[in-house]
Amino acid sequence: MKAKLILSGGMDSTTLLYLLKSRGVEVEALTFDYGQRHRKEIAVAAAIAKVASVPHRVVDISTLNPFLGNSSQTNPAIPVPEGRYDEESMKATVVPNRNMIFLAVAVAAAISDKADAVYYGAHAGDHTIYPDCRPAFVGAMRRALKLCDWHKVRLCAPFLKKTKGDIAALGYILKVPFHLTWTCYKGMEKHCGKCGACNERKGAFAKAGLLDPVPYEEAQ
Repeated sequence: MKAKLILSGGMDSTTLLYLLKSRGVEVEALTFDYGQRHRKEIAVAAAIAKVASVPHRVVDISTLNPFLGNSSQTNPAIPVPEGRYDEESMKATVVPNRNMIFLAVAVAAAISDKADAVYYGAHAGDHTIYPDCRPAFVGAMRRALKLCDWHKVRLCAPFLKKTKGDIAALGYILKVPFHLTWTCYKGMEKHCGKCGACNERKGAFAKAGLLDPVPYEEAQ
């Protein structure tokens, strides 16, 4: 099978990359430059793709940044909230319609290359705060894909019902290089350990009974 994978450089999409490789899927990784605050993820994704020996393209959609500015991830004037994903303040991290934009481009690439599927790493932990990671959204996109072109492309989100802890455990089995992955919303030299993404990551490794190999700004 031939597929496109949206690779952010985080632990979810990286684990998905290694899962596809273990299944013999011919995969190309796509990373999006949308003018995000944590631009470190772009370089991280490229490094992961190189280690995994898969083709990788950076898709520059940074001109869309002014349309995505109501988020701490695209507007440096908005501070990155600290805490947990179930807190109201975490809505400041939502980038408007981001996954629909990413998926639309990835599907176009899949159609052009006659690929069979597009994969992205939405998981159950995202459902609370991110509308474009919920089952209803995935279902609607799947219906749209049946109508958008003569070449049929499947939208696959195999982690949709899995927790971040489940993904950490699977990644350990697949020998995912978690030490290379980037999760933090702040994009500093080390993970901050305080933002929603860092807190979720730490909780995932703890739930899986694993040691998180990335360093944090403060001793954990």
